[in-house]
Amino acid sequence: MTKTNQSIKDLTLIVVATSILFVQQMALSFIPNVQLSVLLVILYTRLFGFRKTILIVTIHVIIVNLFSPLGPVLPVLLPAMYIAWLLIPVLLSTVFKTLDNAIGLAIFAFIYGFVYGWIFIPFNVWLLDVPFLPYLLADLPFEVMMSVANFLSVLWLYQPLKRALQTHMMLPEQP
Repeated sequence: MTKTNQSIKDLTLIVVATSILFVQQMALSFIPNVQLSVLLVILYTRLFGFRKTILIVTIHVIIVNLFSPLGPVLPVLLPAMYIAWLLIPVLLSTVFKTLDNAIGLAIFAFIYGFVYGWIFIPFNVWLLDVPFLPYLLADLPFEVMMSVANFLSVLWLYQPLKRALQTHMMLPEQP
């Protein structure tokens, strides 16, 4: 495959993956903190690699904030959102590089549901002057919902989606 063809294939892959990430998040936005975003970012990291997933996450954060039916995130919270979503590909490409089974990734996704919420705490406490403990307690039920949704979606869908993408997109098998 020529370099130009590979670039077109990569660009198309990034656009389609980002679109799927955005559409599912908007489609499920009526259910607080229930979405397939964590599953998809994990899947993208494992199948497409660190660089492409970082690009997908970057575009996704921008698009969600431009086109969300719930309105954009406060500009001071954008760094928190970006850091939170980058955490998945960073951790799965470094600390958890060898983790690739559904149960291990489901546990990772469960813990991530809490970490995602906690990343916003410093921004809300210091920048928006929101009291720490009331914020944490108010957010806890949403963190639990996100964690359970993450766990179940990764546990049930990671392996079938991974196999389907590898088969239909002719992606190489991961070790």
